[in-house]
Amino acid sequence: MLPLDAKNPLLSEIKASIDNIIHTNNQIIRTLGLTDALRHDILKALITYSEKVPHPASGATNVNGAISSTLIRWQILAYVAGVDLTIAKWFESHLDALSILYEVGYGKADQGLWAVWAAEGNPIRYEQGKVSGTKAWCSGANMVDHGLITYRDANGHAQLLVVDMSQSGIEIDNEEWQAVGMQATYTATLKFHDVSATQVGRANAYLERVGFWHGAAGVAACWYGATAYLADYLISAYEQKPNDYKAMYLGQISTALAVTQQYFHYVAGLIDSQPQLSHELAIRQLRLQVEKVARQVMEVVGQALGAAPFCRNAHFARLSADLPVFIRQSHGAVDLQKIGELTGILANDLTDGQDNIWQL
Repeated sequence: MLPLDAKNPLLSEIKASIDNIIHTNNQIIRTLGLTDALRHDILKALITYSEKVPHPASGATNVNGAISSTLIRWQILAYVAGVDLTIAKWFESHLDALSILYEVGYGKADQGLWAVWAAEGNPIRYEQGKVSGTKAWCSGANMVDHGLITYRDANGHAQLLVVDMSQSGIEIDNEEWQAVGMQATYTATLKFHDVSATQVGRANAYLERVGFWHGAAGVAACWYGATAYLADYLISAYEQKPNDYKAMYLGQISTALAVTQQYFHYVAGLIDSQPQLSHELAIRQLRLQVEKVARQVMEVVGQALGAAPFCRNAHFARLSADLPVFIRQSHGAVDLQKIGELTGILANDLTDGQDNIWQL
């Protein structure tokens, strides 16, 4: 079997770039103490690879077809998340914005850092090329060059706007962001006062495009990457000082992670082989599976290793604080309800002599 980096040379290139930045700061990932300046240096380096990172559903990209473009993208996001979830949050949003613009036919996006801000609940008005109103939950607002924001028009249709964040008339309020986990994301509430904006795509294109769900799986790849890195601390501890209890805990999470890892591969294959479909059911199930495994790993690794890494290892402590906040982008019971509904629909469409949808 080929090493992971051999199958994904872009990931190898990105790793080398980030390792160089970290080593220049006389640090290594496993004890990494991040400053805002170091985070921004890493993010700037990642942005230079933006055009090389494949959009979801782009098909197989290497010569032998051994790895799908969607999996390449997820592996990169997972790796970045293992370094730092704040950087992953910014970079995932940036890549998602570029993919959305590509999918709605915007053309070549302007240079700089992008973000998608799609939380609803506050009024936004768009008239004659000007946007006014409030947008909450805007991560990276203090540093983003271009925002891709959603709003509802007079008919209740979802619309997309591109906003140049260098304009006057934009208030950035960070006061409501009291999080301990994901604290460094600069998540803000934005207030727009007759700010120039460009509407892109047709009505409801943002929600109705199949890429909406492909992008949702990319967020789960970030959750998984941080989860896998936390689990790796248990492997290291077991190798350094093996005992039966650590082996038992490691067996628990190894099984859960291996199953989840293979499901990522399966769903990536689905997306690339059938790019015209959203694969909503599979992706909702994937997201819930990753959330479940993340919670399991956080609990089990903590039980196995005790308080020491939470108190003495900056990288472990930061991942452990950030991950519970990040996985709350899962919709929990709402996702379960929708999975049940979609499962019922699928069960009504049984073919090929299946007795039930889970039959081997």
